[in-house]
Amino acid sequence: MEKYTDYILEQLQKLLSIDSPTGYTKNVTDYLMDEYKAMGYTPTQTVKGGVLVDLGGTDAENAVFLEAHVDTLGAIVTEVKANGRLAISPLGGMNANNAEGENCKIITRFSGAYEGTCQLCNASIHVNGKYDETSRSFDVMEIVPDEKVFSKADTEALGIMTGDIVCFCPRTTITKSGFIKSRFLDDKLSAAILMGYAKYLKDNRICPKRKLYQHFTVYEEVGHGGSASIPAGVTEVLSVDMGCVGDGLNCKEHQVSICAKDSGGPYNYQLVSDLISAAKNAGADFAVDVYPHYGSDAEAALRAGYDVRHGLIGAGVYASHGYERSHVDGVKNTFLLLKSYLG
Repeated sequence: MEKYTDYILEQLQKLLSIDSPTGYTKNVTDYLMDEYKAMGYTPTQTVKGGVLVDLGGTDAENAVFLEAHVDTLGAIVTEVKANGRLAISPLGGMNANNAEGENCKIITRFSGAYEGTCQLCNASIHVNGKYDETSRSFDVMEIVPDEKVFSKADTEALGIMTGDIVCFCPRTTITKSGFIKSRFLDDKLSAAILMGYAKYLKDNRICPKRKLYQHFTVYEEVGHGGSASIPAGVTEVLSVDMGCVGDGLNCKEHQVSICAKDSGGPYNYQLVSDLISAAKNAGADFAVDVYPHYGSDAEAALRAGYDVRHGLIGAGVYASHGYERSHVDGVKNTFLLLKSYLG
């Protein structure tokens, strides 16, 4: 178990180091393609940009489709302002309160990348008398490039333009006590867990009873990541995403969460029951919860018209869509559940 936990944490840090806001994911999917080839698999890239991996298995008419997403929150430039700073619009559910004061990169289409900071407009407290009372929204936020730019012409001369991508620094750290802190654990933590499970199968030459696929999606944060690319024979879609941690919920960061219902409705009753039984059989520390504000790739598959059972699990993650926190034990319990359920 420790071998695969170490591998998962190593892959997590590598995935988090690759900027991949929704709409700008080629670098991270290229990395996944290379890693799966190195493991001995034959991954393919979907037209949409995701990565699909056949893990093998004998029962191809009752296949399981495991999904995690590698797109993250971010922003896009909507205007180069007269003062040379950048107005932005969020990609996915990025929240202005969580973006304020964060270091970022501005990825231009043709002129490389520039560093910057996301700030409230007129961010100096000693100057702005309305600093405290200003409600944070992206209408009153801006990206301040770390370049000597003081006009729209100065900034445009760098090659920065509307439509450029803004990537926020993940600030990843793993504490001595096992806590994992970073932006974008949703969902690169689960992506790394799926990589660890694929390595486990390959290392131990395990041929699953049911055919297994893994799909790394790239548009989950905007709702349609899992709406395509499901192969024939798949009867079950299991989204491996973050487990919610917060008031009114049972899950903690060190557990694996099994979702019974989220904002899109209940997950398949029998599949949820089977996941609970598998967690018990494995001795995994788990919680069952109803998420109040959530949607998953598995739900996107149903909305796209696929006739499949659907489920959702994931390691507990606190402060979702902000500076998130999970725990190594949550990784282990999620891995145990996958091993137990998939056989």
